[in-house]
Order: sequence, then C-alpha cells, then structure tokens
Amino acid sequence: MTEIEKKDESFEGVPEVPSALPILPVNHVIFPYIIAPLAVEDPKNVAMINEILTGNKLVALFAEREGKGSEGRRKRQLYSIGTMVTIIRMFTVPDGSLRLLVRGLSRIRLVKITQSEPFLKGTMKPVAEVGEKTLEMEALKRNATDLFDKMVNLSPNLPEELTVAVMNVQEPGRVADFIASNINLDLQEQQEILKTLHVADRLKKLTIAMNRELKVLELSNKIQTQVKKGMDKTQREYFLREQLKAIQEELGEGDERTMEINELREKISNAQMPQQVLEVAEKELNRLMKMPPAAAEYTVSRTYLDWLMALPWAKSTKDRLDMKKAMRILDKDHYGLDEIKDRIVEFIAVRKLKESTKGPILCFVGPPGVGKTSLGRSIARAMGRRFIRMSLGGMRDEAEIRGHRRTYVGALPGRIIQGIRQAGSNNPLFMLDEVDKIGMDFRGDPASALLEVLDPEQNATFSDHYLEVPFDLSRVMFVTTANILDTVPAALRDRMEVLSLAGYTDEEKFQIAKKYLIPKQLEENGLLRKQLTFRPGSVKRIIHEYTREAGLRNLEREIGSICRKVARRIAEGEMTSTSVTRETVPDYLGPRKFYSEVASRLDEVGVATGLAWTPVGGEVLFIESTSMRGGNRLSLTGHLGDVMKESAQAALSYLRSRADGMEISESYFSEHDLHIHVPAGAIPKDGPSAGLAIATSLVSLLTGKPVRRDVAMTGEITLRGRVLPVGGIKEKILAAHRAGIKHLILPLLNERDLEKVPEQIRKELTVTFVDTIDQAWNVALRDGAFRKAALTK
Repeated sequence: MTEIEKKDESFEGVPEVPSALPILPVNHVIFPYIIAPLAVEDPKNVAMINEILTGNKLVALFAEREGKGSEGRRKRQLYSIGTMVTIIRMFTVPDGSLRLLVRGLSRIRLVKITQSEPFLKGTMKPVAEVGEKTLEMEALKRNATDLFDKMVNLSPNLPEELTVAVMNVQEPGRVADFIASNINLDLQEQQEILKTLHVADRLKKLTIAMNRELKVLELSNKIQTQVKKGMDKTQREYFLREQLKAIQEELGEGDERTMEINELREKISNAQMPQQVLEVAEKELNRLMKMPPAAAEYTVSRTYLDWLMALPWAKSTKDRLDMKKAMRILDKDHYGLDEIKDRIVEFIAVRKLKESTKGPILCFVGPPGVGKTSLGRSIARAMGRRFIRMSLGGMRDEAEIRGHRRTYVGALPGRIIQGIRQAGSNNPLFMLDEVDKIGMDFRGDPASALLEVLDPEQNATFSDHYLEVPFDLSRVMFVTTANILDTVPAALRDRMEVLSLAGYTDEEKFQIAKKYLIPKQLEENGLLRKQLTFRPGSVKRIIHEYTREAGLRNLEREIGSICRKVARRIAEGEMTSTSVTRETVPDYLGPRKFYSEVASRLDEVGVATGLAWTPVGGEVLFIESTSMRGGNRLSLTGHLGDVMKESAQAALSYLRSRADGMEISESYFSEHDLHIHVPAGAIPKDGPSAGLAIATSLVSLLTGKPVRRDVAMTGEITLRGRVLPVGGIKEKILAAHRAGIKHLILPLLNERDLEKVPEQIRKELTVTFVDTIDQAWNVALRDGAFRKAALTK
C-alpha cells in the first residue's frame, strides 16, 4: 500500500534533477510524493541498484509499453514521462532479487537513452506542473476527495485511514496523484494521469475514472449483499434443521423428511411393481432424498412417485365365470341384443377354460339411443369387473390419450392411465365412447394414439408420456361405441371386433318400455306403481304416433312427460291414481306427431318408395319423377350427392336403351325434359342404393303404369340391368316395417342379411329378391308387362 507524507513540510526539499540518471523499467506507475514498494528481479537491474546505493540513491522509473516483448533480448520501449524516486530501504531476497521501498520525488521527461549496458541510463529533464489555484480547481479537488471517500467506504481493500490522509493534503496536484495511486486503474490510465501536467485537467480525468470505478463498486457491493443474504438464510435454515434433527433424535423421533422418505419407500415396496418400474421408482426416490423441499423439482418428483405408487400394477378383480348368472344379469338389464350377449358369454366361457386370456376389444355400432353405453356398464356388472367410461367425442389432443411429458408445467398422465388408477384394478371394463367423433389438429391425432391402446399385441407394454414406463393393458376389456364406422380410421377399425345394433322393432320397444322405461320414469318422478299404470294400447300408440326413431330416447322422454303431468296432478290433489289408456294419450302429449306417409298415399305414376340408411337408423324416402316439354335435359333436386346423381343417370340410360321393348318413342326423350325429385330437400342424400327406386319411378312415368304404394325397394343398378347388393339391410327393413310397408324388393345377393332381422318382422313382411331390374318392375308396377320370373320368399 502506498503512503504519502503526512505533512507537506516533512520533505527536506526535492533535489534537483540530474542531467543523467540510471533507468529502471517498471510495469506500473509510481507518482511523486508517494512511498511504494518495488520488486527488482533482473540481475542487471539488481547490479544497478547496488551501485546506486553507494551514491545519491536516485533512480528514474519509466513504465514499459505492453506487448512489445520478443524472444531473446528485448528492445526497450518506454513512456517518455516517468518519476524520479529515491530509495529509502532495500531488502535482499534469498533468490538474489531485491525488494525496495521508494519515495516519488518529481515528474521527469526522458530526453534520450545514452547507455544500454550494463544497465540503462539516459538524459533527463525536469517537468513542472501547470495551473494556478482557482475556485474550479478547489471544487475539482473537493469532488475528488468526496468520491474517494465513497470508494473507501464501499471497497474492502481500501483502509479508512486513506480518507484522513487525503484530507491532510493541501495541494490539488498531490491529491490527484495520491488518489490515482490507490484506486484500480490500468497502466495506460495511470500513465495518462502522470503525463497530464495541468492540474485541473488531471483532476477531471481522475474524476471520470473514479466515477466508473464507483459504479463498479456499487454494483459489486449490491451483488455481494444479495448473495450474502441468500447464504445467510440458507445457513440459518440448515442450522435450525440440524438443531431440530438433534432434538428429535434425543426424543426418539425421526424428522418429518425422513419419515416421509421411509413412508414412500414402504409404499413402493408394497405396490408390487414390475422390476423395470421398481428400478425407476427407487431411482426417483433417491433423487428426491437429495432435493431440498423448497426446490421446484421436488413437487414434480413427488407427484410422479405418487402416480407410480397409486397404479394397480398387480391388483385385479376376480371375473365372474358363472355363465348362467351372467346371462341373467344381461337379460335383466337389456331386452334382446342376443348377438352381443352371446359374444360376452363366449368370452366368459373361454376365460373359464384359460385363465390368461387377453381382453377382447369390441366396437358397438348403431344409431343413438339403442343402449350402447348402458350395455357396457351391464357387461361389467355381469363379469364382476369395474367400469370406466371415457368420452372421445371432440377430442383433438393426442396428449389426452398418452399424457404430457414431465417437462411441462402441470403435466399429468393421459386419461387411459387416469382411468386405470380410478378403477383400482388392472382388468376393468374400459368404455371408449363415441370413437367415431375423434378430431385431429396441430396437437396430434388421438386416433393414431389409440392404435397401441386397442392392439392386443402391443398394449401389454403401453407407455404413457408422463410415466415413461410400460403398463400392461392386455387384461383390460375395451369396449368402444360409434354411430357410424365411416369416420373411424381403417387401421383403428381393423383392431376392433364390430358388433352392430341396428335398432329396435316396435315389439321390442314395447317390451323395453314395459320392463325398463316405465319403472325407471316412475321412480325418477316419485310415483308408485299403484299411482300410475300404462295400458298396452297406450304404449303402442306412443311408439307409433309420437316417436319415429331406431333407439329409445324419445320414447323415454314421452313416457317421462306423462309421468310429470300425473305427478303434478297428484301433488295438487286433483287425483290419487290414474291409468293411461290409448284414448287418453293425446290428453297428455297433444296431437299425434307422426303420420304414415305410405298409408296416406295412393298408387301413383312416377312415384316409387325407396329405402335409405342413415347414422340414426333406416329411413323411407319417396322418388318422384315428372316430365315436361323441353330439350332432352335431366334435372335432379332434393340435395342429392354425386353418387345418387350418377345412379339417376344410369337409370335413364338403361331406360333409353330399352325404349323399343317398352313401346317408348325415341323422340320422347329429345322433346321432353325429365325431373327427378326426392322430398325432404334440406337433408343431404347420397349413395347408390336408391338406383332401383329411381329406375322404377322413371319407368312408371314413361309407361304410365302406377307403382304399388305398399312396395319399397333398395338396390344398386348397372347399365346392363343388374341389381347389386347394398348395405344396411336390417336398418332399412325395420324402417319399412315402422312405416307400414308390407312388401319389400331386395337384391338377391342380400338374401343372407335377412337372417339378422327378427323372425316376427319377417313373418309380417313379404320380401322379393331380384337379380335384374325387370324382375323388380314386374312386382312393383301395377299391370306389370315384364314377364321375367321373380324369386319370392
């Protein structure tokens, strides 16, 4: 640390600058009137100092320029302004180098170097300060003193005595030199202050440097305070925690953290995890032990362990293998649906013979309201399994199936794993509702994520993104539901066993209403059986005149409406009990809502009855044709799709090719426009199955022969007059039966589909299977003139 004489008069006087002085190159600046240590290691310079000590003890110190050294002997490049110093003390170090204590005397200028060997020597010239004492200089001096005082208070390396020392200095130039020698300046800045002879300019340059250093010190002090505060808090918490630990050990109690870790370790061992999962859980637990509870990752790690421990890795429910009892439960809950019930009993039979059977993946397809979802719950009850339902309708995010990775804030497993945890067993019945209504966007394709879940060969190692360990889903019985299969991806459809629920007949609806819907609505509306009864005729009238659907929802709503009206009257004291008869139904439900269009129609020319399939069941539609004078143009209306329009064009082409045989003039087509219309124009219609009905409507128009109103037909046609098979036969037959149609014309190749229709319906209908359009016309047209035989059953 440099020093300054406490009083200016302590100097006996500064000797004059000799014309020649030995030169000592240094790497820092020593200012006049400053006492500072100096190390001399070069042997030549050591010899020079030893020689000087025998004389006047004066030496010239000049700073060397940086970065100018080279291999071998260096070329001296010194600054031109230096300091003449006198040696006060000298110490010899064992390695031969010297430690000097020198006092700066005055600024000097190097005129030229006169000697290089054995040491440097040069011609010197004294340099005097410039500047008179003015108010500005006094202000600069005081400002520098104040800044230095602040720096001393902020810097741990500057002792407080320096503030007193600088205040005892009167000369502004000496103040600047003293401060410059004690603050952190690089060599170039030190040399810049040394060579500035004008005192005011020197103080200004020093002030700029001091302000910069002061900002650095303030920022450093702020950072140090923050770090120290954080360390103090951590050390205090550690100290208190260690004290608490020691107290708990004295009391024979474990600390809360240790108890928590031990509890987690016990839960992990009791969870019966597979070996691979167990290793992951133990690794995560060891990681948790090393974290402080306040760490952000602590909660994430703890939540992950909670999920691993909560999953039923080895917990399963025992299947009910009594097939007769299972069938009784299924019959109690649902009327009919024999195909699905048989499939469930078959699975139970296989499960009885082979314990390690993979769960089936079934898909119930049918119109709304036929009981697909409730059937899944009934199957779970029959088999003694827990039931989990998950709706897929409108799902667009793949993470809903596979979960989010733990790197995301608030991440959770997918809904498959959540459902398994909710069930508490690894073999529940898992219902995936509305699988045909899955969406897709930038977040992924949930249907693709389901490919692994619904594949018996892959789901034994299902990996959720959150868990990142395999979970065995092969024992889960998956049941999906859909209204249509067209929107289900082919790869996903291929993984499922499809079972169709076509809809209910009127008799089935009657039995279901009597056994299930009426008791349910009585209970929901607070009525007793003796307070409200439904006569058979009333239920049948509700089915025929107030509902027209494949399912049962509207029927249940109408029954519920009657129950609510009766409940109100009983609550108001108007009655104590009542019975709903066929005649009193309109009193509760108002005028009839549906009429049989078939019953109100007559045998008409150019009007044929067709059958269509829709996602909500079968429908009856009417094909109307008419002609007007024009120029060989075909108009198609009724919101028809491209395929249906092509079917109409094919029917017309076939008719024109057969015009001669049906006594139709060829000029008729060139002189008339034809118009085909399908009523209910607001509803889109498409598909090839209306081809036969369109051809029948056109031939009736062109030949003048009316179409029988009690005959409905379906089938795709070709230009050669063939009738091809179509789909949805059961739904179409049920729709025709609901509409009161007694005679059906179906493609010959659809004969096998008639077996799926209830026997009671088959007895009430006459079905004619045809292979050609002519055979159909022979049945459908009054006074039919086309004599090819039709196959009738």
